[in-house]
Amino acid sequence: MKAFYTDHFVLPLPTGHRFPMEKYSRLRDLVSAQAGIELVEAPPATDTQILYAHDPGYLIKVIDGALSTQEQREIGFPWSTQMVERSRRSAGATVAAAKAALQEGISANLAGGTHHAYRDTGSGFCVFNDSAIAARTLQKEISGSLKIAVIDLDVHQGNGTAAILQNDDSIFTLSLHGENNFPFKKEQSDLDVGLADGCNDDVYLHSLRESLDQLDTRFKADFLIFLAGADPHEGDRLGRLEITKDGMRQRDEMVFEFALARQLPIAFSMAGGYGKEIESTVDIHFQTIKTALQFQKQY
Repeated sequence: MKAFYTDHFVLPLPTGHRFPMEKYSRLRDLVSAQAGIELVEAPPATDTQILYAHDPGYLIKVIDGALSTQEQREIGFPWSTQMVERSRRSAGATVAAAKAALQEGISANLAGGTHHAYRDTGSGFCVFNDSAIAARTLQKEISGSLKIAVIDLDVHQGNGTAAILQNDDSIFTLSLHGENNFPFKKEQSDLDVGLADGCNDDVYLHSLRESLDQLDTRFKADFLIFLAGADPHEGDRLGRLEITKDGMRQRDEMVFEFALARQLPIAFSMAGGYGKEIESTVDIHFQTIKTALQFQKQY
């Protein structure tokens, strides 16, 4: 199973910044020792690929360092050339994982899940929307008839993805998220399920099962993009849900089983994870990758 990494394209952040940049290199260290996974450096997304999902004026502002102070604050990162390169690579990793999954069943981006980026603005630690870029790139570069479903299980609603793809009948957006969590103004996905604070494994897994059933009824996907956020976990400081480590494993199994049963290729990204202890976030991400590997062998 191919896993595309970007962690060596480090985003320079001020001391004490709350984004857990370190989790990516820690995750790659674990993955590198796991048999059956091929680590591949992520290629950068091209301007053309980024423009499948983003406004040209916004891309130029990002490249030229012309984002205003307010725009940088909204993203949550100070602008730098390294920020641009890392953002390109993070999107490129999902594009590359999607193309690999078409051949091999399942493929991973060890970062990505940057679902708060809108067509013309960044937000919530997201500069370019990798899921929207990857979905559109498959349709433009592989087959215009591909129907793609985005299954977003980050604890925060995939607002940017929903907005970018809102009027696109060829891509279905599903978001299962904390109702009272960021973003406080939600967008409209094709299917939104907002969960109450303190939601437990049983409620979460039941909601996911019903959501996948609805997706199956309403949309015949040819390809899946899965945002496997670690932040629904009970140990997450921003998550507000109470999903156990075992509940997270069952969540991942449910999505990969859904894909395998229908022989749908699936590209997945790590998305959010802000554990009180960084080890718990890395552990959840690694569990997702090991679960994926078990399913990839069955394709």
